Amino acid sequence: MTNKKDDLDLIKESAAKRILFLPHAVRQMSKPDRLITTKDIRHVVENGEIIEDYPEDARGHSCLVFGTTDRPIHVVCSPKQDYLAIITAYLPRRQDWENDYKTRKKS
Repeated sequence: MTNKKDDLDLIKESAAKRILFLPHAVRQMSKPDRLITTKDIRHVVENGEIIEDYPEDARGHSCLVFGTTDRPIHVVCSPKQDYLAIITAYLPRRQDWENDYKTRKKS
């Protein structure tokens, strides 16, 4: 991955082929206080924006994508040649993020 626009294009291309939800993502999405759907994830990866990049991730180059449905959602994903791996998804907490949910608060 090179720049955010290219990275986002790669994410969309990978997602168009197939989206693979890793077990951790399924557990996080299924929490009663979250209930994030696969439709929500698809909407975020197709319409969201990259807010953090993790080139050294052990699972391969990944990034944090921010998007909104009826609420803000963060998706950590890793584009592969044949699919998009969804590593985790969660609802960002106000105490951790600025009001835009794109900028981490300084600790």
